[in-house]
Amino acid sequence: MGELESTLSRRVPSGIPGFDELCEGGFLRGRSYLVSGTSGAGKTNFCLQYLYKGVLEYGESGIFIATEERPEHIRANASMFGWDLETLEDENLIAIIDACSTKIGLPSNERYVEIKPFDMNSLLDTIITIQDEIDAKRCVVDSTTSLGFLIGDVGKIRIELLKLSITLEILGLTSLLTCEITREGEITRFGVENFVTDGVIVMYYKQVNNMRTHTLEVYKMRGTKHSTKIHPYEITPNGIVIHPYEEVF
Repeated sequence: MGELESTLSRRVPSGIPGFDELCEGGFLRGRSYLVSGTSGAGKTNFCLQYLYKGVLEYGESGIFIATEERPEHIRANASMFGWDLETLEDENLIAIIDACSTKIGLPSNERYVEIKPFDMNSLLDTIITIQDEIDAKRCVVDSTTSLGFLIGDVGKIRIELLKLSITLEILGLTSLLTCEITREGEITRFGVENFVTDGVIVMYYKQVNNMRTHTLEVYKMRGTKHSTKIHPYEITPNGIVIHPYEEVF
């Protein structure tokens, strides 16, 4: 029993129905995972659900780093699933870092604003400060692609993302980092993101005949067994639901 309890304590439930069955009960605590996919696949929704359910169902506060969308848009999108982020922010259970507005030269009235969007050290300092304030256990970076374009050089991208991943691990944060892909067969945008994370989840939004379908693959996950098959999922009015016992051929 003691060994079983120890194993379960190392797991972080995703809060996404059907996902944990694909990887022996959830994410490994303190690790970083890449969530990659094309436009429309639901990467941001997957990550928001992970944070929101983390608070409501597992009592774990979280940080959302928004590099692509302004926080008000993120809150509006979350509300479509019935997720009230603003109330959780007021209760210091979720913190959203606005790393988008300054990057495009717009003012921000957000509580947490990254004023140096080109500086990874500044972003890490902000994360450390917030983690101390709200005792965060979960983190989302949406997206690494935006950070990569700001950095430019592929070698520097790998170093900076490694610095980010290791710092999040040292802080004890179990983190999801999104990545945009543009072509079928890709799993990363710059070819290095998968080497600095402990796992890769690929979300597909493919056209089959005259309709599009959502499917998901656990491409890589260190330290645990995981499904090697491709599974369908739905984006429902209540969030993402994965069908772990169905396969796509």
